[in-house]
Amino acid sequence: MEGDGSGGASGGMVVRSSVVDSLKGLGLASGGLRVDKEYLKRRITMPKYLRTAVAEAIRTRTPAAAAKEALRCSGMATGEEQDVPHAPVVVFVNSKSGGRNGEDLKRRLQELMGPEQVIDLSIVKPHEFVNYGLGCLEKLAELGDKCARGTRDKLRIMVAGGDGTVGWVLGSLGELFDQREPVPPTAVIPLGTGNDLSRSFGWGGSFPFAWRSAVKRSLQKAIIGPICRLDSWHVTVFTPAGETVELPHSLTDLGECTLSEDVVIEGEMPEKITGFEGVFYNYFSIGMDAKVAYGFHHLRNTKPFLARGPVSNKLIYSGYSCTQGWFCTPCMGSPSLRVLKNILRIHIKKVNCSEWEQISVPPNVRSIVALNLHNYGSGRNPWGQPKPKYLEKRGFVEAHADDGLLEIFGLKQGWHATFVMVELINAKHIAQAAAIRFEIRGGQCKRAYMQMDGEPWKQGISNQSSTLVEITRVPHQSLMISGE
Repeated sequence: MEGDGSGGASGGMVVRSSVVDSLKGLGLASGGLRVDKEYLKRRITMPKYLRTAVAEAIRTRTPAAAAKEALRCSGMATGEEQDVPHAPVVVFVNSKSGGRNGEDLKRRLQELMGPEQVIDLSIVKPHEFVNYGLGCLEKLAELGDKCARGTRDKLRIMVAGGDGTVGWVLGSLGELFDQREPVPPTAVIPLGTGNDLSRSFGWGGSFPFAWRSAVKRSLQKAIIGPICRLDSWHVTVFTPAGETVELPHSLTDLGECTLSEDVVIEGEMPEKITGFEGVFYNYFSIGMDAKVAYGFHHLRNTKPFLARGPVSNKLIYSGYSCTQGWFCTPCMGSPSLRVLKNILRIHIKKVNCSEWEQISVPPNVRSIVALNLHNYGSGRNPWGQPKPKYLEKRGFVEAHADDGLLEIFGLKQGWHATFVMVELINAKHIAQAAAIRFEIRGGQCKRAYMQMDGEPWKQGISNQSSTLVEITRVPHQSLMISGE
């Protein structure tokens, strides 16, 4: 056990946590109050002319033209202005999530509001809504439409999907912080496998069986829930030019780029380097857990009939982890291939500090995670809840989702990770950091596995040139709606 002074939680706590998550998803933990359908619909539905204008702006990618057409239909020409809805909501739905229920959920949501306010992410991408849909409302407001201005100012977003989908939407909404505030806050209907982002803000960890009635309660929570803040983290990866990387959709290729002058590395960087970047909200990891996630995603993409919902996904994920050598590394495998200490160097910046500081990688650690939230791996808390004396001794502070710090911890072999996941022990505490720089040089390894917020990729590495991963906090904080 790691000596963090917090003690181990019993296995029964995990069972109780799962039961509470299910109750929260059903709305029973908060009383399960009935929500009148027509009353809810009046509060969240936009006027017809605004819904039509937003949909047309997205379809044609011409927000100005759609706004002018909407003015002719709004009644402004005759001096009649329509009332601003009390709490307008737009819902993004990942119709492929939630097993077979994604399409049914979309139809149910369309019954509860204007169908144009329910956006299928397989058809319309979040940035298209931000650029063209919100752009249309903003253009109408500039033209004097008070209903459009009030709707834009009061708008709230709900995302029906997994953590990756929520992060995708938050990333697009983050573009508004520069010059187009206010930024709509976001609520969640959890449809993914882990749903750690959803759990962290009180929206539960599973898609409830009685989802038809739960949808109304979720929408009601979305329009009255208080707003919380969430740190987001920018990741940039620099790699020798010529390395081919199959990037997940959460990463963007930067092409050829240069390193800043303050970068100090132990290895060598070639003359030409390429980069890619992305943003995460929950965690970034390197090592065996990312390798297992990569294998699982590859299996799910090639044989989608095996992964039909959260339960089957978790069973497949658990089985796959047992085949990758995390529990029993083959004897023929070289020890130099088993641990990260041989290929990884870590530098961090502490809070309110401008200097980089190197920290040691613990021996026998096979996975290193930089965590932003309390939830990881379907609601577990591997960092734990260290006691004040331990925090003071290590120079740590109590962890929060908006404190500008990442908790860095390590997982050893699969058995250690298993005990951490059932909360019998805590993970290996390494550091808290306001910025992180990982330097990876291959040795006998030819590839490393990485992931952020459940999106894994395989990264080629060299024993001559270094690959750098730099993590810094995004200046603005995302706005989340609490479902508690």
